[in-house]
Amino acid sequence: MTTWIGAAVFLAALWRLCLSRYAAVGCSYKAKALASGIFVSGLDLEPNSAPDVSDDAYKIMRLFHARVDRDKKTVTASFFGLQPRVAAWRPGFGAALTPGPLPAAPAPAIKRRSAELPLAEVPALSPILDAAFTEPGPTPRRTRAVLILKNGVIAGERYAPGFSAETPLNGWSMTKSVMGSLIGILAKAGTLNLADKNLLPEWADDGRRDIALEDLLRMRSGLRFSEVYSSPFSDVTRMLYNDGYDAGGFAASRPLEAPPGTKWQYSSGTTNILSLIARRKLGEAQYPSWPRRALFDPLGMDSAVFETDAAGTFVGSSYLFATARDWARFGAMAAAPGVWNTFSTTPTPQAPDGKYGAHWWLKLPKELGGETPAAAKIPADAFHALGHEGQCLTVIPSRGLVIVHLGLSIDIKAWDHAAFLAGILDAIPA
Repeated sequence: MTTWIGAAVFLAALWRLCLSRYAAVGCSYKAKALASGIFVSGLDLEPNSAPDVSDDAYKIMRLFHARVDRDKKTVTASFFGLQPRVAAWRPGFGAALTPGPLPAAPAPAIKRRSAELPLAEVPALSPILDAAFTEPGPTPRRTRAVLILKNGVIAGERYAPGFSAETPLNGWSMTKSVMGSLIGILAKAGTLNLADKNLLPEWADDGRRDIALEDLLRMRSGLRFSEVYSSPFSDVTRMLYNDGYDAGGFAASRPLEAPPGTKWQYSSGTTNILSLIARRKLGEAQYPSWPRRALFDPLGMDSAVFETDAAGTFVGSSYLFATARDWARFGAMAAAPGVWNTFSTTPTPQAPDGKYGAHWWLKLPKELGGETPAAAKIPADAFHALGHEGQCLTVIPSRGLVIVHLGLSIDIKAWDHAAFLAGILDAIPA
């Protein structure tokens, strides 16, 4: 009898722990997504039924209740009153999960762009763009914006109802490629060097001191990090939605599981470590305005909002909002010849099948149509910034193309990016 009672107590405690962790992650996700969607993207979202915050593989998010305070610019989400989480908005820095009031920080001044992108639509693209907004199967792709830039000119552009060329949308992990470029700017200036080691003081007394900056850029740091979004116990969900008040600090605390430079592993934590390293190098006076001064203003990315966590570090793994046109501006910059762009698109030797460079994908994953006949049509010099829910930025320098897709594909397989690219390549002559 004692054994049975002990087992029952253990199972009850385990169930309570799992429920508590699931509830915390769900509340955090709903609060953060709503706050960003309403106060950054400017979307008219119903707090408890909008697909952005109510849909997932099992519709579990519908069990979480959210309340929006438009005066205080906050969103609070809870699970039947349990595990309440708050996300708050600040001008210039977007929304962040926070345990209390966010520290005040002046919003970076925006230098307005001098000219808009020229427009010359290619009629042959029209059916391809229209098809991007159809829902061919039971799993909705929910395309929100597509844009095709050909030699710096908009050759095609479409938006879903409720969205426009003025709507900034989250790139999710497309943000990683932006952070990689920002680190490249610091490397060009001599502030950082690819061979730099002993990058953080908390790594000074163990094997992590041997991680080089290039190892981080190429996702081969050797740090343990589980990139599993379906588990509330994984590192990525803890970093963003449970212990998410200091994403960079959490990622930097992970131990080594392989010698630095020997094992490739895609890791959102790696990019947030890069953001933290940049913050400590630049200092508190320069860091908050750094992305705008270094990249957004020179490119004319007026709409860009790079969100920080509650600790004030830019969440380089996941949270950059920009319009489709501004994402295209970033892609056009990446297409230009240059030493850093060559470095970024050189395959990482440890990455299987040469699929990853330095914070850019060099081949599409299977979920987005990779390994299909359509993928075989993509030129060898193409590279991609890819994000959650079907966010895709593809650059094809040999064809002068920059292609943007932004959407809400809860199941990423709902968006066949390879087929979309193949259609564009067929429609626009080389």
